[in-house]
Amino acid sequence: MNSELPVIGLMPGDPTGIGPEVCARLLASGQAQEAARVVVVGDARVLELGMADARVAFKWHRVDSVPTGQWPNDSVPVLDLGNLDPVRIRRGETSPECGRIVGATLKRMIELARAGELDGICFAPLSKLALKRGGWDYLDEHVMFADLTGHRGFYCEMNVIPQFCTFRVTSHMALKRALEMISAERIEGAVRLAHASLERMGKPRPRIGVAALNPHGGEGGLFGDEEITLITPTLDKLRAAGVECEGPVPADTLFVKALAGRYDGVVMMYHDQGQIATKLIGFREGVTVTSGLPTVFATPAHGTAYDIVGQGKADPGAMIKAFRIAAGLAAKRADPANLAKEGA
Repeated sequence: MNSELPVIGLMPGDPTGIGPEVCARLLASGQAQEAARVVVVGDARVLELGMADARVAFKWHRVDSVPTGQWPNDSVPVLDLGNLDPVRIRRGETSPECGRIVGATLKRMIELARAGELDGICFAPLSKLALKRGGWDYLDEHVMFADLTGHRGFYCEMNVIPQFCTFRVTSHMALKRALEMISAERIEGAVRLAHASLERMGKPRPRIGVAALNPHGGEGGLFGDEEITLITPTLDKLRAAGVECEGPVPADTLFVKALAGRYDGVVMMYHDQGQIATKLIGFREGVTVTSGLPTVFATPAHGTAYDIVGQGKADPGAMIKAFRIAAGLAAKRADPANLAKEGA
């Protein structure tokens, strides 16, 4: 029944990019309405811009608050914040004003989620640089979400592609800083979070591959000893606790094994160690989930695609997948049987 579906807030992303277009394609397809009770949160003019870009039309109506109970499937409710007139912006480039308003819109959605009005948040691509220049002083949106939800434990970005999921010990920061941040505590946190997240996604005994840090896995200490002194002892501890994890596996063979079906999830030590392979394998369907927070967040793994904005050719595949994942995770989180796993 419609009233039993989770309530998912949909944010059209940064209007300087393809976010409004892929959101419009998602809504016009009807797939969002099949998976959840969807409410668009943002400026209705941005949604109309997306409809024009995508050359699609569907019914929508303004609401003053998030609806409750049975929702109509023939008209999309839009919580119109009236905060961003797209006529005033230049598209295809970074806009501090858009970054400021995108951040404010997400903050409003988090408040709605914390008040129990939204079960999850799905958002179209945004610009991290625009957020920063717009006054949101965070390394990325995941750090922002953790702060605004009041989360204090470990969390990380999870990338979902059809073949496997990836997790990170460190993420959006200078590589030099990332290497300094790698610790036994962060490795353990990432692997445990991978295990819990994969269980939630339907893998009862998830198999996790953990990347080495150095070339050739350190070659017995010749190219670095972090595998010997840091990673292996941590993984031994986790295996003794019942977590099925293999590693440290040299990064240049880890994804060959993952692609062959050996792992359900991969834990990488730093961003590009795994993102290159992940996007090469599943760019058109990749989804990013902020895993470990009390609120569900999902977005396409691709960016704002300034080079094709307004051309009507943006592929909505990852947007559709992101919404379905947000709805699925929110539904599972709302199940009383899963309440004990909150924060996983």
